Amino acid sequence: MAREAEPSRILIFGGTGYIGKHIARASVAFGHPTCIYARPAGPRTKPLNLDLRREFRSTGIRIIERFVPSDFGCEEDKITPLPPFEEFLEKKRKIRRATEAAGIPFTFVATNCLAAYFINVLLHPHSPHDEIVVYGDGEANAVLNYEEDVGKYTIKVANDPRACNRVVSYRPKPSIISQHQLISLWEEKTGRSFKRVYVPEEDLVKLSQTLPPPENIPVSILHSIFVKGDLMSYEIDDDDLEVSRMYPEMQLTTIDQLLNIFLTDPPEPARAAFG
Repeated sequence: MAREAEPSRILIFGGTGYIGKHIARASVAFGHPTCIYARPAGPRTKPLNLDLRREFRSTGIRIIERFVPSDFGCEEDKITPLPPFEEFLEKKRKIRRATEAAGIPFTFVATNCLAAYFINVLLHPHSPHDEIVVYGDGEANAVLNYEEDVGKYTIKVANDPRACNRVVSYRPKPSIISQHQLISLWEEKTGRSFKRVYVPEEDLVKLSQTLPPPENIPVSILHSIFVKGDLMSYEIDDDDLEVSRMYPEMQLTTIDQLLNIFLTDPPEPARAAFG
């Protein structure tokens, strides 16, 4: 295992966003002097939550407001989803290639699904209901990583010389789960039984072709992750970097543990992008 690096200054773009705040908290927890760029309030953005602003300032995080996008997700060089999602990924690939060509030191992270976000999307635990939608046959495995773990791993790899100019995958075994397994686990914990309403693959494909942009992108993402199983469609070899192998000493939040959190103090849905 690599020697623990000295704390370095960390700059986070989008550090008050959905995943950015978890990365900022992890950065401070690991002892890094931390600064974040945040979107200013505007027609499409809300003012920074006052509680979050106080929390960050109390921990020494410096906040500078700018409009700077941020992005996390799949390993776009290894999957080929439906055209709307593919077009979105191609923009990310161009940024990767330009970064590589410019000789800028980088670490690309493939965090896969943000677990609390997608549990809200799939299970709707905040709403009283007797039905749960299943995309495809429900058997494809996805990778759901808890947001707090994603923040910690991201700060670790940002300060790890092994990750310089490499792609790092976030695919720990405890985070791999199918829709059916997730629903069954939720039924066990709630003592309820849900009717499973299936959306066939052909319906998602048709929606990706008929819905206007950008509404066709979420449908294509659901198809890629939960029907095709794109996140598990390629092997991670011994020479590849995967965070649970890089940092075996870190304690992961399992899907089982995260569902316990949803029972006692459920995270609020980030937004209703997937309905």
